[in-house]
Amino acid sequence: MPERNGHVLLGVNALILGYLPAAWKSPRLTADAFHSGDYWRQIGAIAERGTLDALFLADSPSLGNPGQDANPAKLDPTVTWAHVARHTSHIGLIATASTTFNDPFELAERILTLDVVSGGRAGWNLVTSRDPQAAANFGLDGVPTREERYARGAEFADAVVGLWDSARTGEELSLDGEHLRVSGRLCAPASPQGRPVLFQAGGSPQGRALAGRLADGVFTAELTTETAVPHYQLVKDAAQQYGRTRDEVKILPGLLLSLGSTEEEARRRSDELHEASPAAYSARWLSQAIGFDVSTLDLDEKFPSEVLDAPLDPATFTGSIGFRESILQKIRATGPTVREYLRETRYSGSGHGGFVGTPEQLADRIEEWYRLGAWDGVNLQPDVLLEGLEVIADEVVPILRRRGLYRHEYETSTLRGHFQAAGPSA
Repeated sequence: MPERNGHVLLGVNALILGYLPAAWKSPRLTADAFHSGDYWRQIGAIAERGTLDALFLADSPSLGNPGQDANPAKLDPTVTWAHVARHTSHIGLIATASTTFNDPFELAERILTLDVVSGGRAGWNLVTSRDPQAAANFGLDGVPTREERYARGAEFADAVVGLWDSARTGEELSLDGEHLRVSGRLCAPASPQGRPVLFQAGGSPQGRALAGRLADGVFTAELTTETAVPHYQLVKDAAQQYGRTRDEVKILPGLLLSLGSTEEEARRRSDELHEASPAAYSARWLSQAIGFDVSTLDLDEKFPSEVLDAPLDPATFTGSIGFRESILQKIRATGPTVREYLRETRYSGSGHGGFVGTPEQLADRIEEWYRLGAWDGVNLQPDVLLEGLEVIADEVVPILRRRGLYRHEYETSTLRGHFQAAGPSA
């Protein structure tokens, strides 16, 4: 495999209790864990013990469906991370927040405030929202079309970045767009890291263009290196087209984890957690992800062409295009029956990639994809957050260090500094 300078970037997507619905059954969790300040303090302390680069936490403007969402209730990430910032000194703290149901001035101020009080460790993961229930919560009759959401999202990103810069330069932002009008400047102090780190989530053409133009990182979904390597190059190419260097935007796909001391133990753990989850969880999630009711299919037949080859109508499909493409590409390549695929998602991931195995095997996966140029790093998503995060910090990170792929201690104190210290891309 080719040599690469620097080290891999490691993030953890803190999915409240874990990515599987049965995570709440962990004997280490209390009934009020997710809204306990001490729980989040533990998460920050463990991540920093492993010298991880960043923690991600998503906002949710509506109550989720427990049949499709392992964590249907969520707290505001910027407030949660402000609490964690008080008890940590180096870990980056990234809040996922929507451009569809937020105001750019208010969000820019909130993220910059977190950045200032954390000493330059804040980031924003930009998403658009597609949930009709969220729209109703904001007094709207429905969700804007995909094109409208992305157009507003692009203007929103320009507004937020311009407002962050206004805090440094003292110059007012004047933006008069088709979807947004913003005039003024933030009153907060300038960012200790220049500006908060900006992530873009997703793999659509509009998302790639936005990432190439403005983002410092992309939180994407990839299932195979055959699709990940070309997507990696597309985003890097887009950055160059906008006059930036290829290294200015980092690619960190998500990876769902179940870890054990042996592969057999890890698979047993994954099976037990899946079987303790709602019986229809996998089928419901897959139906939402690909835009087809999987419950109508024969479990012991292969996916029909009406599913695999159906043209996508962006105007009516409400899911993630990136997730849908990665799932259908994997199904086409392997040709499983519906039952086989639903079982395989326990081990290979759904929209995000999946991994079931030992810490050593996970280090192999991280190293292989990094050296192939499929990612600059990875956003790890444990099945049970608290337990999985400890294994990452205490077992996976030391293996990566021994291989020369990860630092032994923090070399920088800001999130942007962590990204820059990771070294140039191949």
